Amino acid sequence: MATTGNSNGPQHQLAVFIDFENLALGLDAEETFEIRRVLDRLLEKGKVIVKVAYADWDRYRRYTQSLHESGIELIEIPRRAQSGKNSADIRLCVDAMDLSWSKEHIDMFAILSGDSDFSPLVAKLKENGKHVIGLGMRDSTSPLLANACDEFIYYEDLVGSRGRGARAPRAPKDTEAEFDLLVETVRALERESSGVIQASLVKDTMKRKRPTFSEGALGFGSFSELLEAARDKGLVTLRKDDRSGTYVVNAAHRGSGHRSPAPRDATPRTAMPEATKSRDVLPRNAAPRDAAPEPQPKPRRSRGRRPSRSKRDSAGSTA
Repeated sequence: MATTGNSNGPQHQLAVFIDFENLALGLDAEETFEIRRVLDRLLEKGKVIVKVAYADWDRYRRYTQSLHESGIELIEIPRRAQSGKNSADIRLCVDAMDLSWSKEHIDMFAILSGDSDFSPLVAKLKENGKHVIGLGMRDSTSPLLANACDEFIYYEDLVGSRGRGARAPRAPKDTEAEFDLLVETVRALERESSGVIQASLVKDTMKRKRPTFSEGALGFGSFSELLEAARDKGLVTLRKDDRSGTYVVNAAHRGSGHRSPAPRDATPRTAMPEATKSRDVLPRNAAPRDAAPEPQPKPRRSRGRRPSRSKRDSAGSTA
């Protein structure tokens, strides 16, 4: 089975399934759906070999020409009261699962919808070893579906200012949240890996943790630019790999936050009762300071007085 999408290995084989009615919910009345931009983004992942769209095309006739020109098969699902949309959902799920079992060489599925009803389909495809990419409108996409996919792309991030007017800048706190995700991911990889941490590994891990992550949505032209901005903030360190020429990433090491141990002679002691302090600090054989001094024994006197030296000398001379 294909596992990579670069020149060093076999390409991914993609199947694209489009719930067009859900996508149309996020489009303005006069807005054109740029399917070419969507397919160009998916072609970066690998070779697209199946492209199918489901809708009641009588309601979306103005979109059919561009879809036909892009080689997309249009499946007609007539809308019957409220059952039409459900019929499209069921048909899409059945066709996707049938393709998953019958065409083992297809290893990547793209589900173009924001409907949370497709979450079980995404889970089942992943159980079968398929990589699932989601794509939908920001305003009509359920977080349940976005988080279920291996990767989720917002249509607005693809068309940018050309298709939907200038995008509003993201709030600073959102950017900080992405930098936090970057640092957490790098530190986690340092704990789990003993080798070098390539930038591509960091990005893949970030997308697994948060499928909606996109450096383009933050205003960066590439993931390397995001890493360089994080380096300028002192969050990570970067160096060029001699073989690949890409960045090797490590988390910036800051203070650990642990206090240094106190010196042995400065170890604090527990509080002691005032009455026992003097006894504890004095030498073992010393008497307490407040105790009365013991009476000293009087010197012993001899029974007879010893004559002085002068008397002994005079007695010797008379003899």
